[in-house]
Amino acid sequence: MPKNCKAVKRELDDDVRESVKDLLSNEDTCDDSFKKSSLIVGSGRGSDAENEAARPAWNSKLQYILAQVGFSVGLGNVWRFPYLCQKNGGGAYLVPYLILLIVIGIPLFFLELSVGQRIRRGSIGVWNYISPRLGGIGFASCVVCFFVALYYNVIIGWSLFYFSQSFQQPLPWHECPLVKNKTTMFVVPECEKSSATTYYWYREALNISDSISESGGLNWRMTICLLAAWSIVCLAMIKGIQSSGKVMYFSSLFPYVVLICFLVRALLLKGSVDGIRHMFTPKLEIMLEAKVWREAATQVFFALGLGFGGVIAFSSYNKRDNNCHFDAVLVSFINFFTSVLATLVVFAVLGFKANIMNAKCVIVALLGNEVSHDLIPHHINFSATVSAEDYQQMTEILRGVMEKDYPRLGLDSCSIEEELNKAVQGTGLAFIAFTEAMTHFPASPFWSVMFFLMLVNLGLGSMFGTIEGIITPLVDTFKVRKEFLTVGVCLLAFFIGLLFVQRSGNYWVAMFDDYSATLPLLIVVILENVAVAWVYGTDKFFEDLKDMLGFTPFRFYYYMWKYVTPLLLILLLGSSVIQLGMTPPSYSAWLEDMASEKSLKYPPWGLGVCISLVVMAIMPVPVVFFLRYFNIIDENAGVVSTISYKKGCIIKESVRPEEDDDASLIHAKSPGSEAPSPMPGNSIYRKQSGGVPDAAPNGRYGIGYLMADMPDMPESDL
Repeated sequence: MPKNCKAVKRELDDDVRESVKDLLSNEDTCDDSFKKSSLIVGSGRGSDAENEAARPAWNSKLQYILAQVGFSVGLGNVWRFPYLCQKNGGGAYLVPYLILLIVIGIPLFFLELSVGQRIRRGSIGVWNYISPRLGGIGFASCVVCFFVALYYNVIIGWSLFYFSQSFQQPLPWHECPLVKNKTTMFVVPECEKSSATTYYWYREALNISDSISESGGLNWRMTICLLAAWSIVCLAMIKGIQSSGKVMYFSSLFPYVVLICFLVRALLLKGSVDGIRHMFTPKLEIMLEAKVWREAATQVFFALGLGFGGVIAFSSYNKRDNNCHFDAVLVSFINFFTSVLATLVVFAVLGFKANIMNAKCVIVALLGNEVSHDLIPHHINFSATVSAEDYQQMTEILRGVMEKDYPRLGLDSCSIEEELNKAVQGTGLAFIAFTEAMTHFPASPFWSVMFFLMLVNLGLGSMFGTIEGIITPLVDTFKVRKEFLTVGVCLLAFFIGLLFVQRSGNYWVAMFDDYSATLPLLIVVILENVAVAWVYGTDKFFEDLKDMLGFTPFRFYYYMWKYVTPLLLILLLGSSVIQLGMTPPSYSAWLEDMASEKSLKYPPWGLGVCISLVVMAIMPVPVVFFLRYFNIIDENAGVVSTISYKKGCIIKESVRPEEDDDASLIHAKSPGSEAPSPMPGNSIYRKQSGGVPDAAPNGRYGIGYLMADMPDMPESDL
């Protein structure tokens, strides 16, 4: 090259460098129109940069993990998992549960964490972003969350009532009440036919009616407890994760302290080993039954809170480079070990209770049949608890000596195994079986206070996630004040919740528990899986995860998301529908005259309510699909996509997937990190700051970037 050409090139390079220096030095002094200019993709409602920049975040990783653990670990871990373990083969039940946790639970949990963390929206915004026609998935999640919150907080209210009654010595459910007439005193017949704890639960606490058709009016004590429960939830959630995150330190950790204390105390009780031995004695033949696997899959599904939207809402406050795969595995196994810990506690206490009931049974049987004390081994003391070994030795002696008369004694009914096989779940376990066992504890009021305080905390942890699954999507979608929305939702839920604190309220709780969540949530999670794996694309989603996490997830997840998990979920949905069809809807009613439970069929209007709960929960999915399919609502409605620039740097970027098939969810980096250049569409059009952008030929708004005091530039230079 000639020397003069090199000199010209050097001069041009110097001019370019000087121009760049001038531009950079003048950047801070340019007008506000440059600093606040934004790129708007699509026909959204306007720039959302300020909302994204101001989006709250977790104070620490520990606070976030505790929130997810508090949401997933709930009352079901304490009173449903032990029941299923007892019912479905003891220790053998843990095998199908673990397998299904790995095949269904962790992949779906990881999927929800990933989409929430990247898109940084609640459930409505997330599924609108991935596929506007499937935007109804988010609304369905919100409806289910609302239904579940209605009755779940009633259970917290029940726990608050028992907590308030536990500061008494002896406990109020320790003995049956006496009624005095003109001449004598006698035990209340309803209590005498059942038990003190059963009577207290149904008559004193619930004052229950004989059927769901008999309203019986409000139970004023439970109404106050329900108001207190909603007040606690409202105050804890009113500032979003800034307030609820701090509460999580107590509500998530305290139950573990109580469970460990209960386990240590229960292991010191006589007969606790019988309960634990019963729990871990495997019945391997039961594992071959399809019903066991179906119930294990359902428990895995609900234990992790899949489909509620709470998992997505909590993860949306994370940094985009957070390792959500580690979070998914960690929280899933914490949930599993919590269930095992709670089961150990429950069976240790039930073993203690079974020994007490067995001793009473033996004493009544022996004394009632006037068995000679010479036939009873001398070391057996009926004033103390009769152990299983003593009982077995005694019955063998009596069977050998009184061969012909032994059946007449009726001692075979006094069996610890038979007592432990009496499967108890739900409210029956917490408010009847456990309370009865605690009456025999030394310092029983202390343990009662601790137990019901633990139930309150377990319930609140799950409630925070459930309410977050309602509040976050609505705030992100409709841009309302979180404080006003939280108060409004809690007030509305309280007034609707008065339905559950009538004398027939327990039957309504059972109805909502059976029909408002199971089928709708299964359908929601199936659609979530299909939306990511088949509509958005598993390959593309894997690229996004690699960009977000910094590594490629195991190929195991590819096959789970695309083939295995959807198939298993469809099978689970089909078996649930078949089960509902084979067993007509019914509920357990407490009959005062008989002092026992009886299964009753729902009246016709009750069946209508059951069907309406399922239909209302899932209705948003087809409604939104058809409205957008037939263009009654623009597919772009509610999808705000903005790239904002401040001082020449991208502070927010969202890319509409339908604008560019090759676009990935994970193109944007977290604020403050190095951001890629915006990906323009087919054409780029200038937008004056504060003005209306020019319309592109396809009818949509283009992308513009106005630099202060700069002349028009050709598209190629942009």
